[in-house]
Amino acid sequence: MFTGIIAAIGKVTSVQSKGGDLCLQVATQKLDLADVNLGDSIAINGVCLTVVELQTSHVSFDVSRESLDRTSLGNVQSGSKVNLEKALAVGDRLGGHFVSGHVDGLGIVVSRQESARSVKFRIEVPNGLERYIAEKGSICIDGVSLTVNNALDNWFEVNIIPHTMQQTIIDSYRVGTKVNLEVDLIARYLERLLPETKTGISRETLLKNGFIN
Repeated sequence: MFTGIIAAIGKVTSVQSKGGDLCLQVATQKLDLADVNLGDSIAINGVCLTVVELQTSHVSFDVSRESLDRTSLGNVQSGSKVNLEKALAVGDRLGGHFVSGHVDGLGIVVSRQESARSVKFRIEVPNGLERYIAEKGSICIDGVSLTVNNALDNWFEVNIIPHTMQQTIIDSYRVGTKVNLEVDLIARYLERLLPETKTGISRETLLKNGFIN
């Protein structure tokens, strides 16, 4: 489990094919590895991966075919910058929202616009994922916990403040960039619990099942 608060920007130092999938080595830069052990989880661009090799300032991960097919990790190269977050520890501050590190789909940046000191991005989402995204709700983009400012049809918008632009890889986004998306856990499980949600969760559905009065 993660929070979507990026601890450091890492740099991919090696990408090696391994039996049909990949072994990824990352220089962790400012990320403190003192409490990291083999088998621990670290989120790379929002994808929960297991540490399989640990050095002083580098960690290695095996990336499965499933992860390569469903996330943007198949596009990283040696030299690529990536967002890093260690798994949430009991007692840590929860500054973002609960993030599982399981990517729901790939979004595409369709616009980037300066907005005072912030930058507004519009992200196109895959068909079927839009119903989990709500205005002023939470969304995780490449491991970054963000608030949805606007959502309509198959896209949503987020405003990125200067601090987030500096401390994550979002500053590198351009039109056409593919990003990992993880929707809010509550929305995902609520739909699973309610049988009438094939076309979305309505006010009537929430009333019927006792979620609102």
